[in-house]
Amino acid sequence: MPEHADVVIAGARCAGSSTAAALARRGCKVIVVDPARFPSTTVSTHLLFASGVAELSRVGALERVEKIGAPKLSRAFVGGPGHAASGRYTPIDGIDYGLCVRRTALDAALVETAREAGAEVREGHRVVDLLWEGGRAVGVKVSERGGREYEVRANLVVGADGRRSTVARLAGAERPRAFHANGRACYYAYYEDPREEWRTTAAMWLTGRELGNAFPCDGGLTMVLLMPPAERAADFRGDLEAEFARTVGLVPGLAKRLEGCTKATKIVSSAAHPSYFRTSAGPGWALVGDAGHFKDPVTAQGIRDALRFGRLLGERVAGVVDDAAAVDEATRAWERSRDAQCLIMYHWTNLLGRGDGLAYVQIELLRGLTEGPGGVRRILEVYSRIRDPRETLAMGGMIKAVARALRDNPRSRLAVLKATAETLREIAGHHDEARRLLRPAS
Repeated sequence: MPEHADVVIAGARCAGSSTAAALARRGCKVIVVDPARFPSTTVSTHLLFASGVAELSRVGALERVEKIGAPKLSRAFVGGPGHAASGRYTPIDGIDYGLCVRRTALDAALVETAREAGAEVREGHRVVDLLWEGGRAVGVKVSERGGREYEVRANLVVGADGRRSTVARLAGAERPRAFHANGRACYYAYYEDPREEWRTTAAMWLTGRELGNAFPCDGGLTMVLLMPPAERAADFRGDLEAEFARTVGLVPGLAKRLEGCTKATKIVSSAAHPSYFRTSAGPGWALVGDAGHFKDPVTAQGIRDALRFGRLLGERVAGVVDDAAAVDEATRAWERSRDAQCLIMYHWTNLLGRGDGLAYVQIELLRGLTEGPGGVRRILEVYSRIRDPRETLAMGGMIKAVARALRDNPRSRLAVLKATAETLREIAGHHDEARRLLRPAS
């Protein structure tokens, strides 16, 4: 006989656990299944700005996560040729720091938070099919590691199973409503880091078209994240270790930061990770986290959004979970709210993620935006989602940045002009895309 639950969730990482915790605290019976056994890692930049840390607190996981031992990143540093600036956060719910926690420990802490709230989390179990009645999802078929299959019937099926979501595919929502190819690839490794003077600082350097980052994390390590232009992924396919080391050298500020540090792990890579919005609510089902919406990791918003919108989905549907029509209305309203809150950051992220000639303009924009008192704080307010990113794209500042980029990079002027023209056309199209994505449900 099939089991029964109010909600069944595929995926127990950030989005799945936050959804489960919110539902279970409100008295819902929740079953979460995940093919992994925790602790378990996944590909992720895993940096949280102050708003992301605030979401950990709202989910009820912050105390448990802080015990992992990652340093509080109370300062941020932005560097480039002839430029260096640092600053602190504007507090959000009293939180004025970021965190970088490896996913092995972070996800395990979130799973335990969901269990403590009352959700049942089954590790080593995978959703393999949806159950349907009258065009509505009414549960899932699950395969347990070892071969046993069983069914769980539920009033709502939530896909929190990542970019390659099985639930999205089975619900017919795999094809995105909006799509943007990534302009940068990602390569990261962890370094043993004795540099105590940098231990509370998340740092970024943009040099030419190369982007390098250093984020201190748990275990006395620092995550070194390189984000070269996407077409340079071919360079890394030859000798990954050698190209990683060479690319660090192309970013002098990062190379200097790593003096005295020793690479301690293998390199993790992601060459293709396009941004998208998928239809994320349908009859009896919803998609949270990367299953429904993904932004380029260049702005490190994924975990924050997974936690936030998983929690908000759980809070919205908990009170109506016994009413199928009300559940579907609630998930549609939740999706519209998510899209409205994420669309501007999505566009801004796609612009920052360009690794073409616009990178030279980005350097000049960052220089102008971070100069003077409070400059870095204003940028951090954008990353923390309390300042509109469109303020950073004011036409006057853009014109000055383009002029400086053309002046200082004579060999790249054609690339700068081409990328700037493409960017302006892209910005002009944002209104139409917003109207399409945010149109009221018919």
